[in-house]
Amino acid sequence: MLAKLFPTSLVGSYPQPDWLIDRARLSKMVPRVRMDDLWLVDPKALVAKQDEATLLAIQEQERAGLDIITDGEQRRESYSNRFATALEGVDTENPGSTLNRSGKPIPVPRVTGKIHRKYPVELRDLQFLRANTKKTVKITVPGPFTMSKQAQNEFYKTDESMALDYAAAVNEEIKDLFAAGADIVQIDEPWMQQHPDKAREYGLKALDRALDGVSGTIAVHLCFGYAAVVHDKPAGYSFLPELEGSKAEQISIEAAQPKLDLKVLEKLPSKTIILGVIDLSDMNVETPEIVAARIRKALPHAPAERIVIAPDCGMKYLPRAVAFGKMRAMVQGADLVRQEQRNN
Repeated sequence: MLAKLFPTSLVGSYPQPDWLIDRARLSKMVPRVRMDDLWLVDPKALVAKQDEATLLAIQEQERAGLDIITDGEQRRESYSNRFATALEGVDTENPGSTLNRSGKPIPVPRVTGKIHRKYPVELRDLQFLRANTKKTVKITVPGPFTMSKQAQNEFYKTDESMALDYAAAVNEEIKDLFAAGADIVQIDEPWMQQHPDKAREYGLKALDRALDGVSGTIAVHLCFGYAAVVHDKPAGYSFLPELEGSKAEQISIEAAQPKLDLKVLEKLPSKTIILGVIDLSDMNVETPEIVAARIRKALPHAPAERIVIAPDCGMKYLPRAVAFGKMRAMVQGADLVRQEQRNN
């Protein structure tokens, strides 16, 4: 049971400042390998400047009135590459290639040895976040299935074996994050939607391996891709009801831009739904009334007590002023429906 009706949260990312990273170049890609040349500050000052950007992201979330705060992923070039390229067994200097979600070849890490975690990757990120807000905090990690699909396998006999070793690394990371004070850890698994057959074959197995022995609130995020790079989205998920059998407590979906038929929520009767109600393809800021109408559409299919309000996906690619406006409208829209529920 949620502590409050319709708590509000980002999915994970928030736009980085123009002085920190080359947003013009970043807008054309979702990096899978390291791209150090995207950062606009001296490498010696990078950590301090990323801290500064993280503080700004925290403050803007709090000013907008969000209930659950993330670090805005200010230290990341993408949601996945910072963690994925920090693992043993991954050659980041000589990239391989795979097809992205739009069917275009992209550079990805080559897996040339056994994957394992050398050190905690996001632990300091979480500690910094925890030290700078009194609110509930969430941090995101890339999922094992998605990382396995964003790599060129040159070591393992099967992609399933590779995914399970990615899962073991994610498991270690999640345990460290909860031990350091995370309230929610979100696993980003968007490529389950892109490869539903493989997700059914071994993706769920990898997800459960990542959650083995974990005590804490786990969310899983599935989406159709960033609105900035994926323009034509399907009206329904190819893989979603299967997550009802997973160990995750919360499932994060996008519903606003694809105008998702929310009857699918009935297939997830035991899960808290992180409901995407902000269309990231539209640079116009929604009114609170539009947000409220999107929330209401979910209520015939999932009880209010199991709904968290969020954007469709990460806000990373939005103009900063637009992102803040949408975030504020999301909070106000949730307030409208919350009052309606109290008055009923």
